[in-house]
Amino acid sequence: MGVVFLVHRGTLITQAPRQAFMSHALHRPWSNMASGRRMASTVVQPSGGKERVVILGSGWAGYALARTLDPMKFERIIVSPRSYFVFTPLVASTAVGTLEFRAVTESVRRLNLDHYYQGWADDVDFSRKVVRVEAYTSGDIISRTTPQLLPLPAKSDIEKGPMFDLPYDKLVVAVGAYAQTFGIEGVKQHANFLRNVGDARRIRMKILQRFETASLPITSDEDRRKMLHFAIVGGGPTGIEFAAELHDLVRDDLSKTYPDMIDFVNITVYDVAPKVLPMFDQKLAQYAMDTFHRERIAVKTEHHLTRIRPDENCPGCFKLRFKEYGEDEEVGAGIVVWSTGLMQNPLIRKLGEKAQAEGQARVAGGTAVQLHMDKKSGGIVTDSRLRATTVLQTPAGHGDKQDASSVLPDVFSIGDCAVVAGERYPATAQVASQQATYLAKRLNKGDLETHPFRFRNWGVMTYVGRWKAIHQSSADEISGRAAWILWRTAYLTKSMSIRNKFMVPLYWLVSWLFGRDITRF
Repeated sequence: MGVVFLVHRGTLITQAPRQAFMSHALHRPWSNMASGRRMASTVVQPSGGKERVVILGSGWAGYALARTLDPMKFERIIVSPRSYFVFTPLVASTAVGTLEFRAVTESVRRLNLDHYYQGWADDVDFSRKVVRVEAYTSGDIISRTTPQLLPLPAKSDIEKGPMFDLPYDKLVVAVGAYAQTFGIEGVKQHANFLRNVGDARRIRMKILQRFETASLPITSDEDRRKMLHFAIVGGGPTGIEFAAELHDLVRDDLSKTYPDMIDFVNITVYDVAPKVLPMFDQKLAQYAMDTFHRERIAVKTEHHLTRIRPDENCPGCFKLRFKEYGEDEEVGAGIVVWSTGLMQNPLIRKLGEKAQAEGQARVAGGTAVQLHMDKKSGGIVTDSRLRATTVLQTPAGHGDKQDASSVLPDVFSIGDCAVVAGERYPATAQVASQQATYLAKRLNKGDLETHPFRFRNWGVMTYVGRWKAIHQSSADEISGRAAWILWRTAYLTKSMSIRNKFMVPLYWLVSWLFGRDITRF
């Protein structure tokens, strides 16, 4: 599904934003405005003669693109509710105090952009080349991961932020993806996601709170076992690394602070697949499992979680139901960390739903054109130059989409919300960063047509605890201390700014010399 707009005589409307906006000064209202939403009162006009590039998102793709684009050639604008970039591979380290939160963030405004607007892209009119933006004005939603959203009611009276229109010459959609919950009962309400510094902060505070509560003399041993059972759902690199980091925190620091509580601590990784770390070969995955077994970290594969609910007999605890254990048996836990995959971003989903709702009325006078959406991931399908593509559909909703696809002018999609036609790249920071760098360099040189995108796989690596890691690439396979050194070196060199390249090893040294920060504030 996708956005539908009219095509007459086989051509798309591709006016420049200045011309398009002037020609639609008295344009019709945006058709999907909710009754409680404030209408746009401002139009952000282009400044100067440079081409305006509007980037939606400040993650790996959006931040790297804005950082690499030539400011002498382009007017760079980022629209994102989050005013900072997060170095996600090290977020697990911040959740246990090995690193501080500011060591893994970069301010978007330090890029010296032409403009940064804190808000969400609410809609896009591709024919007029205008983005409708909802300004972010209050709350703390941007500091935490948002799981998949509940369906909106037919009539929404939710008060939203003020709206404004932002014309573009080139649009780059890099909004990423949301946490996938698979519709499992209680996940949205009770699980902790781990994709942002806000997530890491909450997890750190909960870990320390569980130990404080467990150490009280009024807490029974049964409740202590529940409180100090840390359940991690998802056996990918994020889940495995968090389990390893948490074990290091307990072994190196909390065992000294709460020596009487250590016997009650249990860490368990659950996964639905028969094998964790599926992107690694069997030998390296087994090395990780053997390391976990020696450290008494339980790994339970082929376990299907069906529900999370509060434990009425243990305040702050939860009960987990697994398909394999039947309806009557539940597992107690103090914290549930969720790291199971990604789902379609609501903006991308909204564009698809908009086409389905309005397509019939719009195609009456011509052939309908829809954004080409990937059926499996829901992402925007691009060509090898990362340009968004469209597919034709017969009028009045009679037929199926035609096989031929065409490029949507001046619209690009990169990162987790994009799928390159004919490829299945992993949804990783490595892919998003390479796509952003490629696109920025090609736009800088003006040779996009002659150089298709080629992904270079630098390999995958995962920390498994006790200064050990595993690394796999097409050239080699490394495990143990050597892989750990490579792991830390790679992440240090990939840190974006000179400031963080200094702060990260400094905090590593401080944690090694004085222990992790276990204060609650």
